[in-house]
Amino acid sequence: MAKKDYSQLSKDIVKYVGGSDNVNSLFHCATRLRFKVKDHGKVDKQNLEQLSGVITVIDSGGQIQVVIGNHVADVYEAVIQNTDISQEREQEQDQSSGSGNPLNTFMETISGIFAPVLGAMSGAGMLKALLILCTTFGWLTADMGTYRILYAAADGVFTFIPVFLAYTAAKKFNANQFVSVGIAAALLYPDLTAAYSAGEALTFLKIPVVLVSYTSSVIPIIISVYVLSKLEKVLKKVVPDICKTFLTPLLSLLIMVPATYLVIGPIADTVGKLLASGYTGLVALNPVIAGGLLGLIWPAAVMFGVHWGFVPIVMNNIAEYGRDTLFVITGPNNMAQAGATLGVFLKTKNKEIKELAGPAALSAVLAGITEPAIYGVTLRFKRPFFIGAVFSGIAGAIVAAAGTGAPTLLGTSLLTLPGYIGVGFVGFLIACAIAYFGAAAVTYFFGYSDDMLPKKKENEKEAVVTTIKKDEEIKTPVSGKVISLSATLRSDSLRRGILNEVKLF
Repeated sequence: MAKKDYSQLSKDIVKYVGGSDNVNSLFHCATRLRFKVKDHGKVDKQNLEQLSGVITVIDSGGQIQVVIGNHVADVYEAVIQNTDISQEREQEQDQSSGSGNPLNTFMETISGIFAPVLGAMSGAGMLKALLILCTTFGWLTADMGTYRILYAAADGVFTFIPVFLAYTAAKKFNANQFVSVGIAAALLYPDLTAAYSAGEALTFLKIPVVLVSYTSSVIPIIISVYVLSKLEKVLKKVVPDICKTFLTPLLSLLIMVPATYLVIGPIADTVGKLLASGYTGLVALNPVIAGGLLGLIWPAAVMFGVHWGFVPIVMNNIAEYGRDTLFVITGPNNMAQAGATLGVFLKTKNKEIKELAGPAALSAVLAGITEPAIYGVTLRFKRPFFIGAVFSGIAGAIVAAAGTGAPTLLGTSLLTLPGYIGVGFVGFLIACAIAYFGAAAVTYFFGYSDDMLPKKKENEKEAVVTTIKKDEEIKTPVSGKVISLSATLRSDSLRRGILNEVKLF
């Protein structure tokens, strides 16, 4: 099957975001192109939303988020190939963002760091789910070579996630990418990892080192790379040009690795543990209420594209407790929005809505990609969206009460259900079923009708299309002799008659 050409769409998108000169940076997540632009006033949101292939456009978190859907990676490649925007373009720091909304700045930074890695994380998470399924049914055992190699492929991404984040954070903060990866590698160095596991007491220049586990951690390396970006600016000013090539990386590693082990790492690790324990304590205080509220507000978080800002908490939960419950509690939202979209699909008789709702519902339930369902269907008619949100809250309360967790980062879908096998798995299945079928049924009976579609005005007339046929012979209705106009006008009497008629006017 030939790959669809997105060349024109990519050019139109860049045109309506104000042109390539208005773009500071561009990256994509699972369903969205995320533009950071210089001047939001140059963005033509109305025309952008009307492009065929664009589901909707959101101005949130300091970004222009163009929701594409499952083909976002293809559209992103087309943008890179067909416009002046390049992957290597350095991101210009928006100095005004620091004095703006701190929440927007934080979310934009987090999404910019995590979004490029989400594909690898999602793939590794699904592989872990498949391995859980294989061991549950006895197809593989933990001591088999096949299992160990596949588990290394799945768990390697999460174990060495600081290396991935070092690279993306360096691009975000304009730091040296390979020095940043070098700092992450030092944090995961086998000798020091073994020292932590053995409980050794280490010192650096007689200063005690508080060893912590940096495998699967996210906050320490992000802060370290941010500090590195500031250090490099100072070093570039003071280091002579003749030796910048080697002396700047040397001083960067010499300063940042000990600083991370002595100060940044322990403080960041403590912050991460406080976040994880704070969230866990909130859920433990009243699981039903906490789970219900999280599930209820999660569709809004997805709608504004800020849901990935919670990834650090998820990763800290996994690193601290070996399992996460946050994305598990909010996971049935995918099923709820899929069910609401299915209800619209089953109820409508409008061909256009059916063609839109069918694939969107399937994408949400099979792959956990809900943006096409939310922006294309449920939010468009409003009532199905709120029905989905209510059932997301009901399901979240059930999941929290059941104590369900997942050992890895997963997006809830039919394909990833095996990843939740363990404590509370039955409760999770019940919650997903209630969310899906409940939202579908309520939407079908009470949430949608074709009367919600815009109606044609009574006085609006159908356009009349006139077809012009070329080279068609028309037969004369009377008989006679055909005389050329030039020959006719040669007649003096006739010519004088025509001139007289003209003079009358």
